[in-house]
Amino acid sequence: MGDIDDLFGADHGGAPAGRRERAERPVGAPAHDPALAQLAARLPRAIRLGTSSWSFPGWAGLVYDRAASESLLSRRGLTAYARHPLLRAAGLDRGFYQPLAAAEYAAYAAQVPDDFRFVVKGPALVTDELRRDDQGRGTAPNAQFLDARLACESFVKPAVAGLGEKAGALVFQLSPLSRRTLADVPGFVARLHAFLWAVNQACAAYTRAPLLAVEVRNPELLTRALADALRDAGARYCLGVHARMPSAEEQLPLLRALWPGALVARWNLHAGFGYEEAKAGYAPFNRLVDEDPATRATLARVALATARAGQQVLIVANNKAEGSAPLTLTKLAQAIDALAAPAAPTS
Repeated sequence: MGDIDDLFGADHGGAPAGRRERAERPVGAPAHDPALAQLAARLPRAIRLGTSSWSFPGWAGLVYDRAASESLLSRRGLTAYARHPLLRAAGLDRGFYQPLAAAEYAAYAAQVPDDFRFVVKGPALVTDELRRDDQGRGTAPNAQFLDARLACESFVKPAVAGLGEKAGALVFQLSPLSRRTLADVPGFVARLHAFLWAVNQACAAYTRAPLLAVEVRNPELLTRALADALRDAGARYCLGVHARMPSAEEQLPLLRALWPGALVARWNLHAGFGYEEAKAGYAPFNRLVDEDPATRATLARVALATARAGQQVLIVANNKAEGSAPLTLTKLAQAIDALAAPAAPTS
């Protein structure tokens, strides 16, 4: 949570934030290997790859020209991040914890090129059916869960206003549902459909309607009914690679039911690991520790097929997927490139 506080300009002691900023040298991009630029140039332009956040000191030499504090990177690292040849997107998760204003989104948009896109995570205020304490334990039902009006006012409207064309996908990541809710999956899917329909209707008034996507944390929801609800409401399924969910390959039937359409994927967490366990084992996130070739192969295949069908692809990876998100995406890009390469002629 420290980097979230830093994004709000919190002072953790010592000199005031403004004085610290003036005292710190700006962070820049390293001299990237020309092979990365060549690889990026070969990828279909419809494919945008990015990481979940960018405030990691361990990325010195990979994304940044020097080691810098999480605070500095969270405030000033995005411009250097966007100079990485392969990183044309970024996950923006900060609003999950507290809704952001349009001006805050606009500040992010101002730091990146026109071709850059954000995958923005909606607030827990409307995506978690429970109120939770500081340890993440549910304490009471959330009366604002799937409140379409609140979702539009606190999330969709400011994100679209601030990011403009750079709003790649707005993701409603549903926190794990209660057993009581999962006892009636059709009933919940109907409620989700009504929510998405209302949000999409509100978006019709915007100059540019955003791409809405839903990510789930309960395998029980991966049904044809969910696919039908998403299609009818004009939303996409966000393929979420997470220890709580089946493999990426096992989630493909739902994507096929929604074909054709944009691919939104969040490669979050290596199978078999908890978040804190992966964080402790992978820090400082400057090398691949536990590679996941099966997920990489699935995402590469689906990304290329989606781009070839004329649809956009947005994939963001977390450090907890394999150990280092920038290196994970480099490997993914190489896998896509290998699939796209013409087969050698046979004699």
